[in-house]
Amino acid sequence: MEPKIVSREDWLAARTALLAHEREATHLRDRVNAERRALPWVRVERPYVFESAAGPISLADLFEGRSQLMVHHFMLAPGSNHICKGCAGMCDHVDAARRHFEHADLSFAAVSRAPIDEIERARKRMGWTFQWVSCAANGFNHDFGAGFTPQQIARGETVYNYGTTPYVAEDLPATSVFARNAAGEVFHTYSAFTRGTEQLFTPFNFLDFAPKGRNETEGTMSWVRLHDDYDAGPAMRSSS
Repeated sequence: MEPKIVSREDWLAARTALLAHEREATHLRDRVNAERRALPWVRVERPYVFESAAGPISLADLFEGRSQLMVHHFMLAPGSNHICKGCAGMCDHVDAARRHFEHADLSFAAVSRAPIDEIERARKRMGWTFQWVSCAANGFNHDFGAGFTPQQIARGETVYNYGTTPYVAEDLPATSVFARNAAGEVFHTYSAFTRGTEQLFTPFNFLDFAPKGRNETEGTMSWVRLHDDYDAGPAMRSSS
């Protein structure tokens, strides 16, 4: 669509009108964030143990001494070379961001069903340093709604995103948050699915400021690639 070209005065009037809506959205987001923080907690009773590159590690260990933990349920299936481009696009920004949020008492870990050797191979390719562990032996991702077991699928018990989204797969995208008290007890405080996690996908936030927006001409995230799969050319041109 061709842009409408106007005078600076007309542009300022349109921009001021938009500012009012932006403020409404900001205040609504503040209220939603407050409601999220006020959600009740559920004690995690199951003693989850994951496989890490250094050996077995518990859910409590993933906190690394902090009281809060964000887990990304990363779609990496056992025996598959497919790295989810959406999960990868979000995780590309974790190492830079965690330099900040770790100092605000939040740890991060990715959890996949793939065995640890396949996870480490993917991590090496992507160049990430955050915690990424395997739940191949404990069903953690399925327990927290990030996909379904073959038995659940066969029985039609595929309640994804609190029953609002009809996705059926053994691996699905999600982000969960946990808290740990002084006694060492672990609690589940929050989980988000599908578009509920998109604010963590940093490129969207940049693109939403630009005229083309997310440029989803062929569907949601149709343009997204693993960061080493993009073609060289104008899209990767240096500003120097």
